[in-house]
Amino acid sequence: MSKRKPYQREIKADWWFKSGFYSKYMIREGSSILITVYSLILAWGVFRLSQGEAVFNAWLSALQHPVSLIFHVLVLLIALYHTITWFSLAPKALDLWINGKAVEDKLIVIGHYVAFVAASIFCLVIIMI
Repeated sequence: MSKRKPYQREIKADWWFKSGFYSKYMIREGSSILITVYSLILAWGVFRLSQGEAVFNAWLSALQHPVSLIFHVLVLLIALYHTITWFSLAPKALDLWINGKAVEDKLIVIGHYVAFVAASIFCLVIIMI
């Protein structure tokens, strides 16, 4: 057995600040933490709904606190950032061919935005009914 130590390059905690590409990547990946917390808040609301109207209304009034409103706006912005960056990456994740020809990246991105808008309108219509 060799007594040599293998070379281990030092990696500083701020390595991702040094490149715009890595910064955007880390912000996008880190956004999943806020999205998870938001999902847990919504799941807690469903749980409160199952406990009765008074408990659910108390949960709703807690969501009207200024800190909660700021958190919701922040999560909305992060979710939109995550969506936009994912749609721009979609052509790399989706290798789509029609009649033996590759579909242009631009059409794949536009298709994602059209589906996003259609799904959003559908959800709004369902909520408003």
